[in-house]
Amino acid sequence: MRLGGLQKMTLLDFPGRVACTVFTVGCNFRCPFCHNSSLVVTPELPELSQDDFFAFLRKRQGLLEGVAITGGEPLLHPDMPELLTKIRDLGYAVKLDTNGAFPDRLKAILDAGLADYVAMDVKNSKEKYELTAGAAGILPRVEESAALLLGGSTPFEFRTTLVDELHEPEDFAAIGRWIAGAKRYFIQGFVDSGDILAGGDSFHAASPEKAKACLEAVKPWVPGAQLRGVE
Repeated sequence: MRLGGLQKMTLLDFPGRVACTVFTVGCNFRCPFCHNSSLVVTPELPELSQDDFFAFLRKRQGLLEGVAITGGEPLLHPDMPELLTKIRDLGYAVKLDTNGAFPDRLKAILDAGLADYVAMDVKNSKEKYELTAGAAGILPRVEESAALLLGGSTPFEFRTTLVDELHEPEDFAAIGRWIAGAKRYFIQGFVDSGDILAGGDSFHAASPEKAKACLEAVKPWVPGAQLRGVE
C-alpha cells in the first residue's frame, strides 16, 4: 500500500489518546465534497515510505499513544492487517477510519483485535447514498459494515459530514432509524479545504440552524448524537 502523508500529532483524531495520523492513498468512493481529493485521484502524490513511517513511530514510543489510519480508504488495501500488526507490535493503539465498503476486511481486522477504535462514515440516508458517495452498488456492503460494528464489541463511532446541498433534516431522521443503538454519532461540519473533488465553489457548510435541526432529527434514535466542528 502507499502512504500519502503523516500528521505527527493530533489530540482530535483518536478519542482519548495523543496520536499521529497516517494517510493511505486511494479510495473506491468519489464523494464530490471530498476534502482529501489528492489522496483519491493523484497517482503522482509524494509517497511516505513505510520505513520512514516506522522509524518515526519508534522515535515517538512513550510520547504518542496511538495511530489513526485514514485516507483515502484504508481498507482498499488488502495488506492493511500487516500494517496494523506492525503498529501494534510497537505498543500503539490503532484507530481505523473506513467508508464501510469492505465488510469482509473490516470483520477480519475486528476478529483479530487489530483495531482499538473504528470511525465509519455514514454518507447519507440510504435513498441518497450512491449520489453522496459517488459510487454505485455500494450500499449493501456499507450496511453490512454498520451491522458488524453495531453487533460487535470494538468501540466505534459513526459520522456524517453535513453538506448544505446534499443533506436535509429528514435524511438524518432516516440515518437515525438505520443506526439506532449507536452510542457515538457525530454530524460534522463541511470545510472547504481547497482540495474538493468537485472543484470550485460547488459545496457549502450548512447554517448552524440547519445543523441543529439535523441533530434534533437523529436524536430520537441516537440520543448521544453530537455536532462536531459546526460553528
